[in-house]
Parts: sequence; C-alpha cells; structure tokens
Amino acid sequence: MHINFSKLEPSEEGVLVVGVPEKQTEDLTGIARDLDKRSKGAITKALATMRFTGGKNQLVEVLSPSGLDLDRLLVVGMGDAEKFDALAAESVGATAVARLLTSGQKEATFAVEVPKDATIDADTMAAHVALGCSLRGYRFDNYRTTLKKNEKPSLTKITIGTEDVAAAKKAWRQQEALSSGIVFARDLVTEPSNVLYPEEFARRARKLEELGVEVEVLDEKDMAKLGMHALLGVGQGSERETQLLVMQWKGASDRKAAPVAFVGKGVTFDTGGISLKPGAGMEAMKYDMGGAAAVTGAMYALAARKARANVVGICGLVENMPDGRAQRPGDVVKSMSGQTIEILNTDAEGRLVLADALWYCQNRFKPQFMVDLATLTGAIRISLGLEIAGLFSNNDQLSERLLAAGKAEGEELWRMPLGERFDRLIHSPIADMKNIGGQFGGSITAAAFLQRFVNKLPWAHLDIAGTAWFEEARCSTPRGASGFGVRLLNRLVADHYEG
Repeated sequence: MHINFSKLEPSEEGVLVVGVPEKQTEDLTGIARDLDKRSKGAITKALATMRFTGGKNQLVEVLSPSGLDLDRLLVVGMGDAEKFDALAAESVGATAVARLLTSGQKEATFAVEVPKDATIDADTMAAHVALGCSLRGYRFDNYRTTLKKNEKPSLTKITIGTEDVAAAKKAWRQQEALSSGIVFARDLVTEPSNVLYPEEFARRARKLEELGVEVEVLDEKDMAKLGMHALLGVGQGSERETQLLVMQWKGASDRKAAPVAFVGKGVTFDTGGISLKPGAGMEAMKYDMGGAAAVTGAMYALAARKARANVVGICGLVENMPDGRAQRPGDVVKSMSGQTIEILNTDAEGRLVLADALWYCQNRFKPQFMVDLATLTGAIRISLGLEIAGLFSNNDQLSERLLAAGKAEGEELWRMPLGERFDRLIHSPIADMKNIGGQFGGSITAAAFLQRFVNKLPWAHLDIAGTAWFEEARCSTPRGASGFGVRLLNRLVADHYEG
C-alpha cells in the first residue's frame, strides 16, 4: 500500500475519509460541515440514523452521497477531542482501512482535521493516521492460492491531507521505519514452522545487514564451546540445528559506549518435548518465537530510522521436539553460568533458552541493562488476559520507563512481583535449581528462574504469551501476529537512550 501526503482539501472523487469528534455530530465543523452543506444535510442525517456519536472506532459509510461526486464518504469517530493523541489518530487510519481494504476501491483520501481542543499537531497526526493505515492493511497471503476477487485487497494508494506536507513527510519517515519493523516481526511469527526454523530465522535476520546492523550467528559447536548446555538441551531432540542470533546496531556518536540490550526467546516450534503438549491448539506453537521476532523487528526499526544509540539484540533460536535424543524430565544440565538445572518439565523450555542467552549477553557486551521478551507462560494469560503483557524487573527506573513506553504506544504492561518467597520455590534437592516452581504463580517463578542469570544488572522480563497473537483484530492489528514489543522497545530507546 503506497502512502503519500498532500495539501489538506477534500477529494472530489473516489473515497473520502473525514473525522468527527464526540459532541460534534449535530454541529459539524470545517470540511465535514462544508460537505454536509453541499449534500443538503445528507451527512448529519446519516449520522443520526446510524446513532453515530463520534466515539473512537465508530464509522458511518455514505455511498454516492447526494451533491458530492464521490463513490463513498467515510465518517470516522475521533473520540474525545481533548484526549485526541497519536494513538487516536492511528485508530482513525486503521478504522477506515479495515472497511476499505477489500471494498473494491483502489484509492482513498483522508481529509481529517485536528480537533480544536487537541494537543497533537497536524504533522504528527498525519503521520500516525498513515501508521494506522499501514499496520491495519497488513496481510499475509503467501500461501493462499484460491482467494476470490472480492476477498483480495483492492486498496493500493492512500493520500493523507495535511497543512504542512514537508513536516508530515518528515514525521512519517520515523513511523514508516517503525511500521516496517512491526511488519518484519509479524511475518516471522506468521510463517509456518516447516518454513521458518532456527537456521531460516537467522538467515532472514541477515536482511538487517542492508540497514547497517552487524549480524552474527553462533552454531551448536560455538555454543557447546561456551558451555551453553541449557539452550542446547532444548533443541537436542530436533533435526534442526539450534542457533544464537547476535545483532548489533551502533548508532551512538561513541560506537564503543555500553549498549542497551534486548534478548528474545525464539522457539520456532514447541511440542513440549517429552512433556508433550495436548494436540488441540498445538499448531499455535509456531508463534513461540514471538519474543525473538519482536527483538528482531525492533532492531529493524531502530536501524531503519538511524537511532542514535548502541543496541544489541540476541535471540536464542531452537525447535523443541520429542525425539529419541530429546532431554528427559529428571535430567540435569549445566548452563553457561556454571549453575546446574534439574529439568522437571521439558515444556518449560523457554527459560532454559533465555538463561544462556542472558548470561552470554551480559558477559560479552556489558550492557546498561537487559530486557528479555518471551511467550513464556500460559499462566500470564490467566493473570492478565490477552491485551496486557507481564513485566518483571529488578529495577524500578527501568520498569517505570517500560510502563510509560507501553502506555504511549498502546502496548500495555503490568508489573508483577518478584522476591525470595518465589525464588525458593525453584530450589532443587539435587541441582542448583529446577526449571518449574509448582502449581501456583507460574509466571512469577519463571521470572524468578531468569533472575538467577542476570546478577545485579538492571533487567526486565516481558512475558508476552497473551499478546503475541490476536485471535480478533484490534485497532491497527488484524487477526494474527501482532508484533507486540517492537513499538515499546523502539519508544524506550527513543525516549531515554539516544544521544
């Protein structure tokens, strides 16, 4: 979908999208009022008939409106004018594109004006309307060969009207980089596991080299020499070779300055191993690499917008399969840190992957902090539902910054507890620790396990098991892979770590 910007004025043909805030449906202003006059009140009549209040995500469609040479007029609710912000602007674009994507229309023009009492400026609004259009228009049709014509996307061009075209284009360059990173992550998560296995994930990550990212891949021999037996143990039942993906973006003025670090769980398929999962729903385990996808997508976005920061991204890439060589419940493995782990459940594998990846990251790169992302536990879905990710951390400042970034970007986090009372639940009678903590507090004991591999370095763990895949479309995310985490990591760096 091609997006461009032009002077703010209503289109005279095709599809026109306008916005109306709450409490303005009977007394329209600006372009909407002019269109209503020209249509002899057809718009206000349609709004009244459809009980349109201007609420966020509301939409009224008027086909071939009287007095206007348009195929369609879309009126999108903007919500409370005083609360109209970047996310609300994004929602306007997403709501319209959701309606138009397969409508048969090829082009659409947005003539959305900044509400009178809003604090957002016109160029920021235009860029975020464009972001909503771009993200909501995402499709993954790579393997669909029998789509009917009316099921295929028809919308190919979006024009965003704005007061300052040059400023809007400048603002859009930053959001376009973000959109590209999110799409990159969504594609990785959506690919089936027979196509996207550890080596293929690593190969695709090399595309980031075109943006200036340094990409390195460690194979099983490299990891064995480093003593990464916790990570390697997860993949020993698979025919696919385990990989450790290392990405470096050096955008700070001092390229040798300590980086910030993001670490992702990349289990490209998770059967549960010998502790086999139930068959129902197991196909969803192709997205058990959502954390690694988010880290890779964030590195893409940061490099694409030339972030002025040094950032490291590390992903443990592995397939967890039940084979004659697979590790067994009761096995004891030695991690890179030297700590030993009793494996009580081979389906608690993500924490084993992250244990060695976190240790490797802090030892090699000496980062300012580490944030890991993982579709780690089903328990977090029970705790927080499917729209909020769990945050666990040993550092208040890092937590506060992550919470703020998530709120600003619509990727909400909720901080969960840690502490000795949970750490003692993973004590083992025969090793330094066990990899599960029992029936209760599963997400917390998983985080307590990870904390044993970060020493006192500022660290946060984001459990995104409930947010990596949406069963229903939400705002700018269609049903499917969300790319959750790309936005908040990008925002975290932009707000606090660029010099």
